Amino acid sequence: MKLMERLLKDRLAAASLAVVAATLLIGLCAPLIAPHSPNEANMELRFAGASWSYWLGNDHLGRCILSRLIYGIRPSVLWVLAALGASAGIGAALGFAAGYFLGKTDAILMRICDIMLSFPGYVMTLAIVGMMGAGLTNILIAFVMMKWAWFARVIRTAVMQYADADYVKFAKVLGIGHFGIMTRHIAPVALPEMAVIASGAFGSMILQISGLSFLGLGIQAPHAEWGMMMNEARAVMFTRPELMLAPGLAIIIVVSAVNFLSDALQKALDPKLMIAARRAEASAGGTAPRLRGKEVA
Repeated sequence: MKLMERLLKDRLAAASLAVVAATLLIGLCAPLIAPHSPNEANMELRFAGASWSYWLGNDHLGRCILSRLIYGIRPSVLWVLAALGASAGIGAALGFAAGYFLGKTDAILMRICDIMLSFPGYVMTLAIVGMMGAGLTNILIAFVMMKWAWFARVIRTAVMQYADADYVKFAKVLGIGHFGIMTRHIAPVALPEMAVIASGAFGSMILQISGLSFLGLGIQAPHAEWGMMMNEARAVMFTRPELMLAPGLAIIIVVSAVNFLSDALQKALDPKLMIAARRAEASAGGTAPRLRGKEVA
């Protein structure tokens, strides 16, 4: 509750949270909200302009751009969020094990992470897609394989900071099991840092899947996806630039909202950033009366 109150006090964070929540809700309720079927072709309406029936017009096959934009939320945002949750979950479990038990467990897991992180992310994604073939499923698998090691290393560092704390040692003396210590005493203080890292990775993953779909390596036609919509409109980008405008703006708005929300979440969870923000607000509030006094004088 305190975290939500802090986010709502920041207007930009509140607006970003509203945009992200609305996007997820629209994507989940796409069959109820979309005015037309996203794959319904009507060549009589080819490149038709905006109208009451088709608010954003029609594409080169006469399909409703608004409906395709709404359905495009699912692969572009919802499935990316699912892949992010899977990679964060795997990384958190292995990171907790490495940071808490240390020793051979930490050595083995971190060497595996070093091997995975030695490959550039985009190169590894392209390699997996090249071996398994283009498609949304293969890209999501590549995301999980690419991101889990990064999350594991981050959460391992956070767990190590608290594994030797006095209250953790006291819990061990009382006979509390390892799982109970990790869930009750370490997870509440280590997972907020993971949430910040995950929120920052969310925006980059949306850009990656849209970019791969734009290159023809992601979701395949006729399925709707924002990057695929831009790829389909590329042939007429000079004569019909509005066809690229809708998916392009959708990507910019959602990714910007995710990034702004990630920054606000970091400020809300990091005590040092909170203190710095309060000092900045206090200094700004202290100079305002003096400036007004000079203007009056």
